[in-house]
Amino acid sequence: MKIKQSIEKVPGGLMVVPLLLGAVLNTIDQLHIPFVMNFLKSLGVAPTEDGFYEFLRIGGFSQELFKDGALVLIALFLFCAGSQMNLKIGGKALKKGVLLMTSKYLTGLAVGLLFGYFFDPLDGLLGLSTVAIIAAMTNGNGGMYAALTSQYGNRSDIGAVAILSLNDGPFFTLISLGLLGSQFPVISFIAVLLPIAIGMILGNLDPEIREFLKPGEILPVPFFAFALGAGMNLANFFNPAVVAAGLTIGILTTVLTGLTGILVFKAFKEKSYIAPISEASTAGNAAATPAAIAAAASVAAASGMMTASEAAGYESIVNIATAQISIATITTAILCPIAVILVDKYQQRKGIDGRLEDYEREAAAK
Repeated sequence: MKIKQSIEKVPGGLMVVPLLLGAVLNTIDQLHIPFVMNFLKSLGVAPTEDGFYEFLRIGGFSQELFKDGALVLIALFLFCAGSQMNLKIGGKALKKGVLLMTSKYLTGLAVGLLFGYFFDPLDGLLGLSTVAIIAAMTNGNGGMYAALTSQYGNRSDIGAVAILSLNDGPFFTLISLGLLGSQFPVISFIAVLLPIAIGMILGNLDPEIREFLKPGEILPVPFFAFALGAGMNLANFFNPAVVAAGLTIGILTTVLTGLTGILVFKAFKEKSYIAPISEASTAGNAAATPAAIAAAASVAAASGMMTASEAAGYESIVNIATAQISIATITTAILCPIAVILVDKYQQRKGIDGRLEDYEREAAAK
């Protein structure tokens, strides 16, 4: 059976498909169907606090992995992702990576600032939140970027992915929320980002550790996706407002971050714009950011830097924001490659081959 291949045909499939599966099972669970509950009771399953019997809450390893394990699995993912952040890259790739990461982040921050100014930052237009907007718009799909630049870009375009990997996870979203007025103490950043930092240090100190941890960039993803889905109701994905919100974020991500990246590349005398368009996507793992932000808010509330009601506000949007970002991931996975192909054809008509470095292009022209 080609299960994995089938899943990977779906944009962001390793994240989206398990998340939807978890949501389906949790939705069935929450219906509290009598014969299902009676069967679970006959097996000796303990009832929930509300007196119901649920197959995702049977205790033991099963519940810890499939229902309650999202945060631990996300932490493991961040640790492994951090180990792959190579700080030793070439100058040209470094320049492009910094330009792309900065332009993408500032674009997402600007949209988040404007949204928070005109609408409710936790439940505004179409049910959108600043968390969903910034998480989706600042976190690009590294795998898609690498695939597109390897086909349509040059070596320095591909090398920039080492810098772009820094936007994996909740770091920039936490910074943005701080700029928007949320009070996160230093310990909130440390508590959430320590796995990334330790992974980065170990991965750069020892290439063998980096290689050992490399599978962890992918392996935990379907597991924490399922656990996130197991806290959601499938109705979220059939809510027209949620779908519209996800589509809106996806379109804004491809159009705005792509155009901003092109303008920045143009300002710094780069001839090919394949890299900025290749980065104009939303990573599937960005769907984990709302849960990480809620965890940071919990730490902030415990330290007195945030009220319990403010922390509860972040907790309340986790499911909706996760669904919106998942839809945005699928949207950009369709739009981004199309945009790259169109830009490549436009450049070819102008005599610019994005597969060549500037010096190679100049040498070929002589």
